[in-house]
Amino acid sequence: MRTSRDGRERRAVASRLARMPTGAKLFLILSAALLPLALIAVVATLQTNRTADEEARAQLRVAIAESSRALGIELIGDMTALRVALNALDIDARDAPSCARAQGVFAQQLAAGGRFMIADRLGRVLCGSDLGKELALDAPAAAGPISARIFPARGIVLSMAGTSGVTTASAFFPTGMLASIGRPTGFTPPYAADLQHDDDRLNLQALADHGPLDRRERMRASIGIGELFLEMSVRNAPISSPLLIAMLLPIVMWLAAAGITWLVVDRLMVYPLRRLRANVSAYRPGEEIDMGEIRSIPSQEIRELGDTFRTISRTVALHEADLAEGLVRQTRLTREVHHRVKNNLQIIASLINFHARGARSAEVVTAYASIQRRVDALAVVHRNHFAEMEENRGLSLRAVIGELASNIRATAPDESARMGIVLDVEPFLINQDVAIAVAFIITEIVELAMLCIPDAQIRISARADAADDRAILRLSSPGLIACAALQEALDERYGRVLEGLSRQLRSQLHHEELSGAFEISIAIIGRD
Repeated sequence: MRTSRDGRERRAVASRLARMPTGAKLFLILSAALLPLALIAVVATLQTNRTADEEARAQLRVAIAESSRALGIELIGDMTALRVALNALDIDARDAPSCARAQGVFAQQLAAGGRFMIADRLGRVLCGSDLGKELALDAPAAAGPISARIFPARGIVLSMAGTSGVTTASAFFPTGMLASIGRPTGFTPPYAADLQHDDDRLNLQALADHGPLDRRERMRASIGIGELFLEMSVRNAPISSPLLIAMLLPIVMWLAAAGITWLVVDRLMVYPLRRLRANVSAYRPGEEIDMGEIRSIPSQEIRELGDTFRTISRTVALHEADLAEGLVRQTRLTREVHHRVKNNLQIIASLINFHARGARSAEVVTAYASIQRRVDALAVVHRNHFAEMEENRGLSLRAVIGELASNIRATAPDESARMGIVLDVEPFLINQDVAIAVAFIITEIVELAMLCIPDAQIRISARADAADDRAILRLSSPGLIACAALQEALDERYGRVLEGLSRQLRSQLHHEELSGAFEISIAIIGRD
């Protein structure tokens, strides 16, 4: 009973459609056929605009990372040097050499309009120049934290207290200097940059509005000092007249095509193409498109198109098989190359050790040992890189430093037999380039400490930095406290080597002369 009623309803609908004018039937057919195409075109236009926004966001992410890192390195380095002078003047207010060193560090900042001041509790200036009441900022009550204040259109002031709380230090950094330091290299799009602290903002780079449809992409990054943040923004792809036309044009074309009644779209074109499109959409890489249904299509041109797609899919499958086989061969070749390099480094280390045992001079033995430590450092990195090749997730910083410390103790001279190396390394992952530079920096600094105090106790630590992709590598030892022998060794050889390695890491190597420590920021790619 129900089946007969459904049949009558279908026949009634078909009868009404049959009685409709031909123009109306063509209008409905073309509207139903072309509306999806119009919507796809609009979505494609929006997707193009969204892709441009993603590119702008990626460029902005790289630019703000570079700018915040440059500003952080500059401000942290300047305030670290100022803290050293502050602590010295806190002990002896007449310590002229400490003041002179601080003035030397701030020479470039002074030339750019910056100023600094170290004063006692009565407000008397012990070093630098008075910042004046218009740039006054209360220092923290205790030593350690650094307070910051933004003076709109002028710059920022950073302040800190000495160890005893009697003396304070303040530094003023003008807007022009900060804008120059924070300008990202190779970043061509116009951008806006602001420093933020609480509700205060300091504009470093302005970006004018282009109208009510102007859209911007904004990002915010921490500077790493004084709770300062850097905010940068760039323009997204504007919603312009051509874009609006591109979005509306498919709809207009759909309406126009639906109104042209003499364009008949029948099953010889629309239906076969939809079947072909379904087959192509269901295609997966490595498969071959099944053209069984397409062969029954009456349109010869569409059948030929289906055969072409099948040929292309077969060719793609063959190419993918060739690429997979080539990747296997390349992996084997790379593994063989790394194995041979590792063996060659071991042979070189053995030859150096053999010649060192036959040397008659203590100086020659020391030189051989120094060379062997550097070859061992490179071999340690290469061995760990070879071990990580299958997973390709990076080198374990803890494993590299642990093996390196064992090799250094093994090759240490007799007078350094009681030398101890304490490790406190978090499980970071680094790439090979960073690992090589880190290994050489540790080798150079440990050898420098042994040169000053042969049985020096050395502590190597690596901890997380404020940025997610950075870590702080720190080496401390009594043998690294500032002295004449240490300074002579740095001036003659070690200083140039350490400076070159820090440039390779794109960071600044800090030497804390009073506590006897070297510290540098390194890039990481994750955690183990």
